[in-house]
Amino acid sequence: MHYFVYHSGELYCESLPIRVLVEKFGTPLYVYSAKTIRRHFRVFDSAFSEIDHLTCYSVKANSNIGILALLAQEGAGADIVSGGELYRAIKAGIPPKKIVFSGVGKTPEEIEFALKERILLFNVESGQELETLGEIAKRLKIRAPFALRANPDVDPKTHPYISTGLRKNKFGVPEEEVIPLYLKAKENPYLEPLGIDAHIGSQLTTVSPFVDALKRLRKLWEELTSLGFELRYIDIGGGLGIPYENEEPPLPDDYSKAILEVLKGLPVSLILEPGRVIVGNAGILVTKVLYTKSNREKNFIIVDAGMNDLIRPALYQAYHKIIPVVDREEEEIVADVVGPVCESGDFFARDRKIKRVRQGDLLAIMSAGAYGFVMSSNYNSRLRPAEVLVDGDQFFLIRKRETLDDLIRLEEIPEFYRTQ
Repeated sequence: MHYFVYHSGELYCESLPIRVLVEKFGTPLYVYSAKTIRRHFRVFDSAFSEIDHLTCYSVKANSNIGILALLAQEGAGADIVSGGELYRAIKAGIPPKKIVFSGVGKTPEEIEFALKERILLFNVESGQELETLGEIAKRLKIRAPFALRANPDVDPKTHPYISTGLRKNKFGVPEEEVIPLYLKAKENPYLEPLGIDAHIGSQLTTVSPFVDALKRLRKLWEELTSLGFELRYIDIGGGLGIPYENEEPPLPDDYSKAILEVLKGLPVSLILEPGRVIVGNAGILVTKVLYTKSNREKNFIIVDAGMNDLIRPALYQAYHKIIPVVDREEEEIVADVVGPVCESGDFFARDRKIKRVRQGDLLAIMSAGAYGFVMSSNYNSRLRPAEVLVDGDQFFLIRKRETLDDLIRLEEIPEFYRTQ
């Protein structure tokens, strides 16, 4: 659910008309609902109240420090995959002891940064990474808490680009290598095994893949504890999906019941890494209609947002609902909603039934709170949009719109060319 609703034919975010935000900040514009984010986090987190747990928000879903600070107030931890995300999480007020570091390609510099900040846990994804972690920990004389990320070879039944738990994916350690790697870790007293981890993919809409993966984690946990390892955490990752179109993902309560059933009897602290389910439906991308045109085969609605602002439709062929900011009860037409980027893949909808629009109208691209701005770029030297957070009848600019100077701020013309 979310708090983007129509009042008298006009779209609001909580208590504010979207039109008012556009008048102040222009388009394209990302708008987020604080009330939605809080509600989603609380519903998800409370679903696991009967077990010791830590909900580590997946920063990659939406990394704006305004969003992270809101979640820090709610008691969230952070699941990070880079030194940049660690820096953001700390700046936003998330305690390092609530941060887990995932990701298949951590650099030595990132590992050292995280060790010095005393994060809760590294989710290690290869034997070489474990060796590197151990070497850096020994040099710094800091014990490195870690969990190995097992690849359980479970099909998450999602888009192949966001599937992470199959043998053909780059993530994690094959199950048969997990026990030998834990035993090898005993050779370095600066490596501290604290748990076991898995993450099988994103935008999952059924519980069964989570259950299958967790059963494999439980088996590994039992083998490791029988070998004398004193483990504390099982990290089951994230990946719970949201409705974009006709999907019917499980509710957090149904998800938690299935998870807790598998964990019965284990003296474990559970780590969860939700991202999309917290912020996905809490954000929209507002865009203005620049032009409309038709040919013998197609109607086109050309808007000022492009694939550089929201790449999911181009990258994943993902569906996002598109609605007018002011609903004039126009007839429906079938059209492509496209952007100004010089790529045929620059579209938000193809052959979509949509209400007829006019030049200058505003459209809201829904469910854009996750994997929206974080995946944006300056392709075609386009300025990235502003981001606004609405909280009741208040709004906060949490990222300024880029300027032309921002585009070239980090670039230099070599002096050699200046003097020719």
